[in-house]
Amino acid sequence: MKAIRDTYVGDRPREKIACKGVECLKNSELIAAIIGSGMPGRDVLQVATEIEKILNEAKGNPGYDNLLSVDGVGASKASQIVASFELVKRYMPRDAVKITKPHDILPLVDYLKVKKQEYFICVTLNGAGEVIENRVVTVGTLNHSPVHPREVFADAISDRAASVILVHNHPSGNPEPSADDIAVTERLLKSGEIVGISILDHIIIAKNGLVSLRERGYI
Repeated sequence: MKAIRDTYVGDRPREKIACKGVECLKNSELIAAIIGSGMPGRDVLQVATEIEKILNEAKGNPGYDNLLSVDGVGASKASQIVASFELVKRYMPRDAVKITKPHDILPLVDYLKVKKQEYFICVTLNGAGEVIENRVVTVGTLNHSPVHPREVFADAISDRAASVILVHNHPSGNPEPSADDIAVTERLLKSGEIVGISILDHIIIAKNGLVSLRERGYI
């Protein structure tokens, strides 16, 4: 692979964007334009090519920790890349996703199956049952993610959501609800009644499947 310093100036990623438009760049060149530089002994295009492989394997956002595994990617470059993905997610026009049954939520939260910490997610919905936003509320330890009603409903109120679906993962692989899961759900149901936002379901996802607390009769 030709090093960036040996590439004609007009063919370098950032210069190509200015002269020819961003659409002309290959994926590795786009990544190189984002991270800006390599490291001693590792050219930016070499680092970008390795990042591209990770993106292809992940089929999208590779995650901060995975990026750090690339030699030449530190906290700054990893942050730049994941921030780029998050911006696209927030601003890219998208078709409305309608939730009618528990498994409809899977495309939004399937990544939680492999997380080693417990994530608590709040999916806000409009009156038609269409997804407004999908947010991480808290990230906890191996088996616990502390959740406060204020954190769950603050953004839902800002979204003017009609309802929410709560989702959290069990890193153990077993989706069966614990006593704490049921207690948290009961507390949040009461809070939802106060603020006028209903909880349609609380779904627990794990490697071995998912459990809907609504289907179990807790909601």
